[in-house]
Amino acid sequence: MQNLLYIISFFWLIRTLKVVLFWIYLWQLKEYHVGRFIDHFRTHKGKKIFFNFLLLFKIIILTLLLANLTLAVYFLLFLYVAEFLFFVTKRFKRPVWTFKTLFLTAASFFIAFLYLIWFQKPTALLIFDIASPFLFSAVVLVFQPFFVMKRNNILEEAKEKVKKYLSAQAGKNLTVIGITGSYGKTSTKEFLKTILSLKFNVLATPEHKNSEIGIAQTILKDLNENHQVFIVEMGAYNKGGINLLCDIVRPKIGIVTGVNEQHLATFGSMENLLSAEGGRELLNNLQKDGLIVLNGNNKYCLDLYKNMGKSYLTVTKKIFTVDHNKISSDIWTEDVEVKKESLDFVAVAKDKEMAHFKVDVLGKQNIQNLLGAILVAKELGMNLEEISRACKNIKQGQAGIILKNGIHGIEIINSSHSSNPDGVMADLDYLKVFEGKKVIVMPCLIELGKKSAEIHREIGKKIAEISDMAIITTKDKFEEIKNSAVLNGMPKEKILFQDRPKEIFNMITTFCKEDDAVLLEGRVPEGLIKLLIG
Repeated sequence: MQNLLYIISFFWLIRTLKVVLFWIYLWQLKEYHVGRFIDHFRTHKGKKIFFNFLLLFKIIILTLLLANLTLAVYFLLFLYVAEFLFFVTKRFKRPVWTFKTLFLTAASFFIAFLYLIWFQKPTALLIFDIASPFLFSAVVLVFQPFFVMKRNNILEEAKEKVKKYLSAQAGKNLTVIGITGSYGKTSTKEFLKTILSLKFNVLATPEHKNSEIGIAQTILKDLNENHQVFIVEMGAYNKGGINLLCDIVRPKIGIVTGVNEQHLATFGSMENLLSAEGGRELLNNLQKDGLIVLNGNNKYCLDLYKNMGKSYLTVTKKIFTVDHNKISSDIWTEDVEVKKESLDFVAVAKDKEMAHFKVDVLGKQNIQNLLGAILVAKELGMNLEEISRACKNIKQGQAGIILKNGIHGIEIINSSHSSNPDGVMADLDYLKVFEGKKVIVMPCLIELGKKSAEIHREIGKKIAEISDMAIITTKDKFEEIKNSAVLNGMPKEKILFQDRPKEIFNMITTFCKEDDAVLLEGRVPEGLIKLLIG
């Protein structure tokens, strides 16, 4: 029996490593934000972590062990050998390696190893196994204050560095541009960086690094005295989040790209969301004689624009709209033509200046993001002809949506980085450009709070209007999407749930032929993208 215990302990230790890696991965994915972490367990995938056959089987084995049934030990051996084989033969979730994730992984695994030495009994090992989600999460939370202290030191260093450049001699002052909103932040930042680089030395926060630590690290690593413009993408998950970022970078210009219910669950209320992502905090923190640029096609941005009272006399407000029929815009578009691989339009400014734009990005929604960038560039002294020339340097991928020729000549629209309600609707509108059959593959959206069911019903309605088939990869609000789509005329056999990449691939290749279009919206399985595009 002792030898059997050693074998069980070996397999237990190896499969425990997999569990450690998963929980550190999940905490990192949710950016160590407790609200986002907890919200994950409201999703179907999150619930399966605690409500599944494997956990039930372990509880049964534990009950048998407590009853001193010898057979239960062999069940336990079988269980851990199976988990070990799964670990070494299948792909598994693991964190991106940083000092923090390495430390947390090592600390968690060390605790598991010490526990194994002290409590080398099958019952004790299984109890630790069942409790491991709480134990490894506790490790993260226990060490979080130390990492917060380290983070605060980094933030303070970054703040002092920006302060030094902002107080430089006249003519060398750094112009900081802050960009916030529920959607469109990254695209607007990328467009603006490309445009301004024609005339200025520009630094922008990389990729989707819009948290305080990502911004601070960019400042400390990359910002130097030669930079004339620093563009900062600002993300937040709670009220006060944008205040914190503004305290570090002290923006002179602010852009609010658009606001919706994305992340409502983590903010707790629409009021809190409007304070941060809605632009109020950014507006309140602009430097004297600052500029706020708002999306006039978004109702929340429009409300902010209209309600700026006398307390903001030192801040100039500008607004952009796709059309010129809602409000007296500072810039708008005419003669818009949405093509498969580009956008054509004429930008018209309030001062009568106009220019033709041809930009190699996809979807009419990106006109809003382009207009925000164009308006800021104009305010910084570039004319529309210069800006139009600069826009020719914009690459398709900067908009976060890419068109590829996939397997069997099927056109694949890859918009799979992330998703929000407005983004889904806009990408579905882009599907109209294609003449063949149209398919959307997407998960249900997360972190929408109480608005989730209503929003998914709206998505279902839009799917029915545009798509010939829809494949939903998560179950959370699948019924809401399906029922709404069917109610609006879509055959129920054409809206399906499937989460296995190979099965989704088979569905698509059976249904589609050359020149049909498939939209991959949101975080679809990575394996599916590889199967379709290679």
